[in-house]
Amino acid sequence: MKTPATPVALDAHALLHGARRPLFSPRAWLALAAAALVLALLPLANLVFPAGHALHVSAYTVALLGKFMCFALAALALDLVWGYAGILSLGHGLFFALGGYAHGMYLMRSIGTDGVYQRNLPDFMVFLNWKELPWYWSFTEHFWYAWLLVVLVPGALAFLFGYFAFRSRIKGVYFSIITQALTFAAMLLFFRNDTGFGGNNGFTDFKRILGFEITAPGTRAALYWMTLAALAGGLVLARALTQSRYGRVLMGVRDAENRLRFLGYEPLGFKLFVWTLSAVLCGIAGALYVPQVGIINPGEMSPANSIEMVVWVATGGRGTLIGPIVGAGVVNGLKTWFTSVLPEFWLYALGLIFVLTTLFLPQGLVGLARKLATRAGWRKS
Repeated sequence: MKTPATPVALDAHALLHGARRPLFSPRAWLALAAAALVLALLPLANLVFPAGHALHVSAYTVALLGKFMCFALAALALDLVWGYAGILSLGHGLFFALGGYAHGMYLMRSIGTDGVYQRNLPDFMVFLNWKELPWYWSFTEHFWYAWLLVVLVPGALAFLFGYFAFRSRIKGVYFSIITQALTFAAMLLFFRNDTGFGGNNGFTDFKRILGFEITAPGTRAALYWMTLAALAGGLVLARALTQSRYGRVLMGVRDAENRLRFLGYEPLGFKLFVWTLSAVLCGIAGALYVPQVGIINPGEMSPANSIEMVVWVATGGRGTLIGPIVGAGVVNGLKTWFTSVLPEFWLYALGLIFVLTTLFLPQGLVGLARKLATRAGWRKS
């Protein structure tokens, strides 16, 4: 009886000397460039054409697509660890929220004396009778420092957590449960008023960013383009990483970690690097999300949010990079429609999507598209 072939041939020669594959095929480059161009032109259609014009795109649509792209970047980050390293995280919502809070601190400081209480302290601190900013709010009035925190805080937490977890060889469902517990503990901590992060209400009522009014159409368009650039850069970076020798070793970690050790590779460093990089990308997604949505609160750390990220990746097709981006757009598009028409049924619909995907689309929407393209003769099997 033939034994099923593993997705990656785990031999030393293949890992060390395997030919480097092209980043994208010419057809894929063309499709990605066309999609990026269409997305980039949408804010211009909002700025140039007046409301009522056939080519006008509403500010709501631009903001909604900007939010979807933030989710797509978070899904891409999760796919790096789940799809390529076999590490199922149920706590990526924590990294997303930490990036959002780090940027939100700068946005709160930028309000200045324009708040309700007209003080140089954030309104929630004045309401809670705080007399001065806590030490960890130092330098957060600087944009560059806030973005340094966006990268360092999720990255440092992921590195420390990952080091001890991977060194102890915790994996599988145990690792998933621990990440979920970490996220839940952080959510409870941020709900407290005495932590200095706004408690249940979090951060909101932002006024400006880098001196520009945050609700101005031009500012919204700039934030949208920054998000699109971050998503495109994240996709190219992830693709380059997974197509390299490192990516082949990473898939070896996913498919046969013990055999990889036998070949002389220590998985700890490989897993720790991709885990930390994934957390940083998720933090960047959260930081771009906050000024476009206008709020960040502990609810973003809810375990349910992290589970929803898993649904995005599974629906689009894990281990494909482009699949999670598609999945994030499709699932959140359905969520937007459901919550406006049948809000009480959304969670049932989300569960149904995950069940149907698991049973009938194990390779997600991208896998289905590839099968249809192969049958139509557009793609080689």
